[in-house]
Parts: sequence; structure tokens; C-alpha cells
Amino acid sequence: MKAVKSFYIACIPCFLAACVHLPSGPSVMTLPGTGKSFEQFRMDDYECRSYALEQVGGTSPRQSAQSSGLESAAIGAGLGAAAGAAIAGGGGAAVGAGAGLLAGGLVGSGTASSSAYVNQQRYDIGYIQCMYAKGHRVPIAGRITEEPPLNRARSPASPPAEFIPPPPPPGNPPPPPLR
Repeated sequence: MKAVKSFYIACIPCFLAACVHLPSGPSVMTLPGTGKSFEQFRMDDYECRSYALEQVGGTSPRQSAQSSGLESAAIGAGLGAAAGAAIAGGGGAAVGAGAGLLAGGLVGSGTASSSAYVNQQRYDIGYIQCMYAKGHRVPIAGRITEEPPLNRARSPASPPAEFIPPPPPPGNPPPPPLR
């Protein structure tokens, strides 16, 4: 009975680490560039996925999350067993290991999640850089405003027709710079 209980306790971090599920590819959408065929886009996509994987050290976000979660759980179990043995002797080691495993699994879940998201962000940055360099359309940061679009007849540098410039400051202008 004790072996079955220990087995179930040992499975907790595995279940927690398995909860973290991230895609094994980019999490951003890119589109073929102007004048690029879909076949060229697919070839470039394959190359850029390989490049992005190199940028994160060959570890996918999912692998990073799983290893981080399992390591945290194992360290928690070891520290819990050591603390239990130091406090309550041999019987306390099993209780300490179980508590440490549970705490390590919970902490491991958090570290797995953050590790995976950081790794995914690094992967996406490498992928976007590569696809942009190959001439494809990539997502960019933008700002949505409620201003009407500029009139196409006038240049973007000219002010609107109703714009009134402020008056110049009072006093004499500064002297020109000396050479």
C-alpha cells in the first residue's frame, strides 16, 4: 500500500508538467511577401522555423517547460526528504519527501509556464526576423487612433487646412551659431 501511495505522489509533478502545452512552432502569423509564390513562402517558412529553433538552443518551448517542471519537482522532493529526516528522523523523511514533492510540483508548474513562455517569445522573435529578412509580411506593433485618415491629395508632411500655427515666442531670435 505504501508503494502505491509513493507511486501516486511521484506522478503528481509529471501530471503538472504535462498541463503546460505550447505549440512547437511560431505563435505569430506571417503572410507571403509581395511577388512571392506560396511555394517560396513554404520553403522560407521551413528555413525560418529551423533558424528560430537554433536561436532557442534547439529546445522547443514544450521541452523547456517539461524539463523545468520536472527538475523543480525533483529538487523539492529531495529538499523535503532532507528536511523531514533532519526534523523527525527516518519516518519524517517520507512525509517530508511527499510534502516537498507536492510543493516542488506546484512551484515546478509555475517555473515551467514562465520558462515556456520566455522560450516561445525568443522563438517568435527569431522567426519574425528571418521571415522579414526574406521579404515576407510579418506582424508589427501598431497604434489605433480615432483620427480620420490623411487626405491622399496632400502630402503627409503638410498640416490640415484648418491648422493654425502658434505665434512665435516674444523677443529677438537667438544669434546664429559661430563656426
